[in-house]
Parts: sequence; structure tokens; C-alpha cells
Amino acid sequence: MSKSPPIPFSTTLFVRDTCLCLHVQRAARALARRFDEALRPLDVTNGQFSLMMSLNRPEPPGMSAVASVLAMDRTTLTAALKPLERRGLVEVFVDPADRRLRRLRLTADGGRLLARAVPIWKATHEALDSRLGESGADRLRADLLALT
Repeated sequence: MSKSPPIPFSTTLFVRDTCLCLHVQRAARALARRFDEALRPLDVTNGQFSLMMSLNRPEPPGMSAVASVLAMDRTTLTAALKPLERRGLVEVFVDPADRRLRRLRLTADGGRLLARAVPIWKATHEALDSRLGESGADRLRADLLALT
């Protein structure tokens, strides 16, 4: 016979039903799967799309700026860049003005892939926005931004 857990099962159900962190994590995973599936024909994940989009700037950003936009640490960013570098979609180079800094830029191939991915991203986003109803997506973005 098993012992009862020290916390009542009702507490487990309460946490399951009310935990913001759990609900956001579940939603994030579901959204990631949806965008991964949509972008699969281009052999790019939603995370890679976001990383490449964060490099689409007039001037090549530094590692810290990109890590900040993506809310990841530099080590994670470095690991995420490797497959994109191997595919020739992204370049990492030393800043000519400060040799301690590394800058990032899309290659021509990376820019072309991103241009093909944007319409897929837009169509996927429009489908999601319509599921949230009028101004639902805007409200959700504002609420999520308030948490960060």
C-alpha cells in the first residue's frame, strides 16, 4: 500500500489549473510546434526563424544585443548559431572597431531563406490571431509583455 503524498491531490489540481508558468509553458510549446511544422518545408525551426529575424537590421548586432532580444544567454545563442553557420545562413565575425566583440549578420542565402519564411510566418500568425478573436492577440501580447 502506498503512502499518501505530503501535499493533498487537490493542491496538485489547483496548481495545474491556476499556475501561470505552466499555462504559458504549455502554450509556448504548442505555438512552437505549430510554427515548426509550418516552417518545416524550409528546413528551419521557429527558433531559427526568430534568431535570423533578430539579425535583420541595418547594422550587424553584437552577441549581447541578440541574446537580449531572444531572452537567452550568450552560451545558448552560440549553440543556436552553429547550425545556421554550417548552412551558410549566418556569419559571426570580429568587430573591426573592438576585436573583443563578435557581430552577427545574415548571409545572402540567409536573407533569401528569411524572405521565403516571412509569408509562411504571416499566414500561420493570421490563423492563430483569428482563433483569439478580435483584439485577442493584441491583448495577449500586451499581457505577456507586462510579465516581462
